[in-house]
Amino acid sequence: MTSAREGAETPIPATLNVALLACAMSAGAGALWLASRAETWPVRLLAAGVFSFVNNTVFSLLHEATHGVLHPQRKVNDWLGRVAATFFPTSFTMQRAFHLNHHRNNRTALEQFDYFRPGDNRFLKRAQWYSILTGIYWFFVPVGAVLFALFPGLLHRLRGTGTRYGEQTGADAYLGRLEAAPGGAIRGEVLLAALVQAGLVVGLDLSVTGWGVCYAAFAVNWSALQYADHAWSPLHVRDGAWDLRVAAPVRWLFLNYHYHRAHHRHPHVPWLYLGRYVQPDVERPSFLRVWLSMWRGPRPLPVSVEER
Repeated sequence: MTSAREGAETPIPATLNVALLACAMSAGAGALWLASRAETWPVRLLAAGVFSFVNNTVFSLLHEATHGVLHPQRKVNDWLGRVAATFFPTSFTMQRAFHLNHHRNNRTALEQFDYFRPGDNRFLKRAQWYSILTGIYWFFVPVGAVLFALFPGLLHRLRGTGTRYGEQTGADAYLGRLEAAPGGAIRGEVLLAALVQAGLVVGLDLSVTGWGVCYAAFAVNWSALQYADHAWSPLHVRDGAWDLRVAAPVRWLFLNYHYHRAHHRHPHVPWLYLGRYVQPDVERPSFLRVWLSMWRGPRPLPVSVEER
């Protein structure tokens, strides 16, 4: 929790956040338009690359909203979160439930995707691992949101309650959170996301290729960071993350998301101030080094590591 003093010293940059959200979504729409209009693949790929970064800015603001630090007024915070979620696209309520569950379970047995634990199905572990690295992981988020909105009863079948599958993948713990989530809100947010995406396609006359290459690039870019900031880190709920070193312009576009250990230790501190909480005496590997090491696959769980 953030102390009263910490909160006073790190006020939510509401005006800046709203401006960034508007700019990033506009830039993303422009990149989608250019990718659909480009006559050559180099231009199309350049547009996709731009989209992959500015849509991560949108996602970082969505991440702020899940912690209630996008805007100081709760209703405004949540509506801005819903708007940001449409560009992922997903449900804000669903994203918040999953992300806060991640903070509760970080680096516990439910979230050790980088290690082979005794009894793990190694094929399933590797499939899950490489789906993260290749961006397939992103695909399951919007598809899962739509499936939940249309067929909420599927949760019971997919959770794998009491099975090794449910424990190893974290499906039981994460999908279980949705059973207590407001289904009506999730369905409304999924509909909003669908309407926004349809509006982009129709209003900007987007092509399937242009839309697809942009979201494929975003999927890979987004997925890469989603576990590079945890891979091989200490098995500790708060300290089990890295404050990764990365080129400053990239870190700015991701709104300091690479300062992930600082975020896990101070989850209610807005992105603008996370640099203050990066401890210089703690190891800070480079993003590239961790990401490249991940391609070698999960490792055996170190016997010397004590879980907390």
